[in-house]
Amino acid sequence: MEFGPVSKTSNVVALGFLILGLLSLQRVECDIKFRAISCRKHITFLTEFGGKGDGITSNTAVFQNATAQLSKFGSDGGAMLVVPPGRWLTGSFNLTNNFTLFLQKGAIILGSQDISEYPLIEPLKSYGRGRDTPGGRYASLVFGTNLTDVVITGENGTIDGQGAYWWDKFHAKELNFTRPYLIEIMYSNQVQISNLTLLNSPSWVVHPIYSSDVIIQFLTIIAPVDSPNTDGIDPDSCTNIKIEDCFIVSGDDCIAVKSGWDEYGIAVGMPTNHLIIRRLTCISPDSAVIALGSEMSGGIKDVRVEDITAINSESGVRIKSAPGRGAYVKDIYVRRMTMNTMKYVFWMTGSYGSHPDEGYNPKALPEVKNVNFRDIVAHNVTMSANLAGIKDDPYTGICVSNVTISLSPNPKKVQWNCTDIGGITSNVSPQPCDLLPDKHLESGCDFPTDVLPIDNVQLNTCKLPSQQVSN
Repeated sequence: MEFGPVSKTSNVVALGFLILGLLSLQRVECDIKFRAISCRKHITFLTEFGGKGDGITSNTAVFQNATAQLSKFGSDGGAMLVVPPGRWLTGSFNLTNNFTLFLQKGAIILGSQDISEYPLIEPLKSYGRGRDTPGGRYASLVFGTNLTDVVITGENGTIDGQGAYWWDKFHAKELNFTRPYLIEIMYSNQVQISNLTLLNSPSWVVHPIYSSDVIIQFLTIIAPVDSPNTDGIDPDSCTNIKIEDCFIVSGDDCIAVKSGWDEYGIAVGMPTNHLIIRRLTCISPDSAVIALGSEMSGGIKDVRVEDITAINSESGVRIKSAPGRGAYVKDIYVRRMTMNTMKYVFWMTGSYGSHPDEGYNPKALPEVKNVNFRDIVAHNVTMSANLAGIKDDPYTGICVSNVTISLSPNPKKVQWNCTDIGGITSNVSPQPCDLLPDKHLESGCDFPTDVLPIDNVQLNTCKLPSQQVSN
């Protein structure tokens, strides 16, 4: 069979279809897809509100105006504010309901060093005062309260708090009010914070408080290891929360689980419970990988920790409390931790001190019980365990199983220091103290098999269409 000559017209048509196909393919490839609890009907860019990403011009009013204007779409499919590549200097701004703040690749939100751009707000009710000073506190850089369905995410865009300004003032005792956090979400539900790089927070980095149904994942959090109080993630009086796949370098605890401070936390009575922490990597030479407390006066219950990597950190999972705290830390489950270069593997403190004022009740004793550790390997360790409960209020129900600890070249002579505690161990080396006898458990310490509700939350695949992507 023979074919006739191909006309120039046919060639042009074929070439046209080829170009259209390539353009279509390019458009599909340029779409930005991301996972979120909700997708948004309305999408707009910060530049549409007059934002300038030069790193010099303040965008505080721009962010505030943008979120205020976009709040009108809360009942109409919600809105997404896209921060394009650039350096966007801003002070504190508020989020809104049914809203996504999306940072594109190359977008950097810079925390203003003009203290007037951080409004003063009331102390947290469960703390009674600021953490740095008595009285009020500065609003966080990214702030939200009484929200439903709020997402802070991106293509690993950056929020840089430029915290050195605040750290210097803190060390010089020049602050009259408590430093701002980088991100704080209060009295909210259905919250997602993900796929971001968070740098140099003035104080705590991510602080969800009085909230529920919170997902925090795929965060890179970095602060100098000598920076003051730069906790990575602090779930505080929260219920049903998941923290996973995060990398944290911190001047304080990588994760600090909290629920209020002494008589103020007892009065509010909001616990942190049903908390998952998994696949965390932490570097914190002077603090804990995960701390429970010391502000735990609303209670901490049902915390599930697994698949943790600790590098050059002071301690693994640390429980911190004191007379006056009241409440409880109970039903704690930890498994599959790998540690390298640690001062302590296990550390519990019943005399942490640090009270908001003289109004606390020293007879309000915390209850610490049912704390389980299993399947842990640690290398280059100075001391295996320093476990100290409270006189006449021992920490009980401690279980440690299948743990192998290799020591540093200059280890402590006494490897297990135990007072006012009780529990059991199984297959642990070096040999634990007499208060934790080996019971040769067949299945090891407990870890729950049920699924918490937050693990059943299904994220949606959302899209920033290519024709809307900022160049």
